[in-house]
Amino acid sequence: MINNFVIAGIIGTQEIIIILLIVLVLFGAKKIPDLMKGVGKGIKEFKDATSDKPDTNDNAVDKNDK
Repeated sequence: MINNFVIAGIIGTQEIIIILLIVLVLFGAKKIPDLMKGVGKGIKEFKDATSDKPDTNDNAVDKNDK
């Protein structure tokens, strides 16, 4: 397992700024909020899938509805 301090030491401020500039050029300023919204939904779905809680989606079918 990689220690978080090692990762923080590898990626510095300059590298983060360069990566953000490249993302801005590739996707444009109007597409970035949509891209981040998709990333957020993906993370939420991953957390929901890995948790032990029952499914709370509105699309879930109750056993009593049959």
